[in-house]
Amino acid sequence: MSTFEHQGELQKLPIPPLEDSIRRYCDVLQALQTESEHQKTVAACEDFLKTSGPILQQQLIEYAKNRPSYIEQFWYDSYLNFDNPVVLNVNPFIMIEDDPTPLQSTQVSRAASLTSSTLRFIRALRKEELTPDMARNRKALDMDQYPKLFGSARIPTQTGCLLQTDSQSRHIVVLSRSQFYWFDVLDDDNELILTEGDIRLNYKSIVEDSQQTSILDIAKSSFGILTTENRRVWSNLRTKLNADKINNNILSIIDSALFVLVLDDIEIGEDLTRLAKNFLCGETKLQNGVQVGTCTNRWYDKLQLIITKDAKCGINFEHTGVDGHTVLRFASDIYTDSILRFARTINTNSPSLWKSYSPDATLRDPEKLRKYNLTPRKLEWNLTKDMSLALRFGETRLSDLIHQNEFATLEYKKFAKDRIKKMGMSPDAFVQLGFQLAYYALYGKIESTYEPAMTKMFYHGRTEAIRTVSEESNRFVTKFLDDHVTVEEKLRLLREAGQKHQARTKECSQGLGQDRHLYALFCIWKRYFSTAGGNISDSGSSDDASTINFDNLPSTVSDASQLQKVPPIFADGGWDKLNNTIISTSNCGNPSLKLFGFGPVSPNGFGVGYIIKDNWMTICASSKHRQTQRFLDTLNTSFNEMERTYIEATRPKIEAPITIAEAEEEEEEELDDEDEEEEEEEGLFSEDVLKRKLQQLHIRRNKSEIIKLLGGYDSFEMDYKSDLIKSREQSPEPPFSRPSRGLTPGEIEKKLRLAEY
Repeated sequence: MSTFEHQGELQKLPIPPLEDSIRRYCDVLQALQTESEHQKTVAACEDFLKTSGPILQQQLIEYAKNRPSYIEQFWYDSYLNFDNPVVLNVNPFIMIEDDPTPLQSTQVSRAASLTSSTLRFIRALRKEELTPDMARNRKALDMDQYPKLFGSARIPTQTGCLLQTDSQSRHIVVLSRSQFYWFDVLDDDNELILTEGDIRLNYKSIVEDSQQTSILDIAKSSFGILTTENRRVWSNLRTKLNADKINNNILSIIDSALFVLVLDDIEIGEDLTRLAKNFLCGETKLQNGVQVGTCTNRWYDKLQLIITKDAKCGINFEHTGVDGHTVLRFASDIYTDSILRFARTINTNSPSLWKSYSPDATLRDPEKLRKYNLTPRKLEWNLTKDMSLALRFGETRLSDLIHQNEFATLEYKKFAKDRIKKMGMSPDAFVQLGFQLAYYALYGKIESTYEPAMTKMFYHGRTEAIRTVSEESNRFVTKFLDDHVTVEEKLRLLREAGQKHQARTKECSQGLGQDRHLYALFCIWKRYFSTAGGNISDSGSSDDASTINFDNLPSTVSDASQLQKVPPIFADGGWDKLNNTIISTSNCGNPSLKLFGFGPVSPNGFGVGYIIKDNWMTICASSKHRQTQRFLDTLNTSFNEMERTYIEATRPKIEAPITIAEAEEEEEEELDDEDEEEEEEEGLFSEDVLKRKLQQLHIRRNKSEIIKLLGGYDSFEMDYKSDLIKSREQSPEPPFSRPSRGLTPGEIEKKLRLAEY
């Protein structure tokens, strides 16, 4: 079976009917907006459907006819035009499980093992022997992203970044204590030319050489810091580097490398929060005023495999060309292969992931290998005065950026996928509703939440945005914290909210969400109709020329110049509220992964990566110091309470249940005090009294968990439709409060962000 044999069978991502996307858009916003806000959004949507909406829809359909996907180019434009540093803003990380083989794993042995497995993966991909991805229903998934994983680099320019892929790449770059090295690993036919032992020796020599580097030389050679700069700043610095012959050559070697292997001079142990920080952005550490932390030992414009001194492995990846599902498959395969190769040393009949293997490198003709650099070569940068200043102040800005963010992790081991399924619920929906409950319990607000749904069942598919917040989820979180509501009612609301989330997830996986479609329509408006995008009446033959017949416009559009105004749906505050994601989440689960995370996508938001395994979960959260650990502590209690509610609601009842409020009222009443006192003195209770006492004791114990969840309060009564639980919509930016004024390109770009995980 060839890697790409199903590509021709895949359908293109569908463009939903405009009316359907508008209906879904209003539906997801209703749960986030106040009544007055929603009325304005509905009016803006109705205006859009009568005016520019159908025109943009027609143009989008024409635009997509000769393209693999209607959203693909707009997606690339959004990511590549992102001007902020990619570290903490774009690049996520995943952490692979520890080496399970019985041999004691060291840094160089783990690095060599995973490198060998990675090269086998690349070989299978380039020879088209990599098994195609399949959905659970055995339908083929798109494989277009995999070639972009290796030999790729994000290159900054003054007009945005470029994604460059070298399909002939044969070498890797190694970083150790901010020193750069490289050596060849594949021949011209993509066959491995080094054994795992050879690679291990190379890494050992690199570590030993880098250990000789003084801390002053570390500071002067930390050129990876430049990849953490603002992209236009980095572009200017690259121009200066390219003007120098030595530095230009080094950049070419790094850009074209298959990937970067990072050897960190640090032991972290089992501290998941430190591991998350190290793999996402590195740690800061000053020695005599010099930055010697792992934060300088990175190159963020490429795929990085990061190995600590105690053999912990993380992958930090540039997100433009690949999504989490693609990197997850890669990580899973190299982890599995490293185990299977160990098994083959014991039993040669052990299974394998690969259809074929490279010839034994030890038997290769030395003469044919002479053209390759099989031993490490150190890359020595030419440090100019300009670069000295750039490295110095780039490092202090990076350290600021790292210290502006905080991280926390939760290992939840009480229950996970198996238990949630037995409760009759979707594990992902259950966890998402846990996020909603935790946030509401902490802040009393409902905020825009994002989760990606994979759309790789379509040709060049990426993701669609699942919007977790719904009328059903609002009803669940508000009633769950109300002690006048029975556990049976709470369980019913939990299930209804979970079913709503499942339904939305299914629609999004089928390409029937609203976010990507409306985003594409906004891009179409900018591309063809806005004064910032070009001439509206351009009738030339270029690819960007409009195909709209301006002599046959809808009756609601008096003349073509009306199309130059920002469409009402995008000028409305609802668009900003939906796209200001406060809780950005992503589920990246697999037995081979231990941790997954990313930075917050808004200044006052949380970035939440989670992995749901059979019997335990890991959650990695980040924010710009928004009580991240407290949020996860509240989440922990929320999961506990959700399970307890299920247990209470499904337990066989001996008698009619009482609520917490009823129990409190009963405690205040004096019922048969004298008889009860006598029975207490004798150490006896009647059966009815005993049952009642035990039930009250049980309720008080459960109530303590609610008090913990609510920070000392025992109940929180609120109507799920109340405006008080809706976050206050930000005031429109000046250009949108004065609609008569045109939009500048910069103002349009503020509305055109698609930086989600």
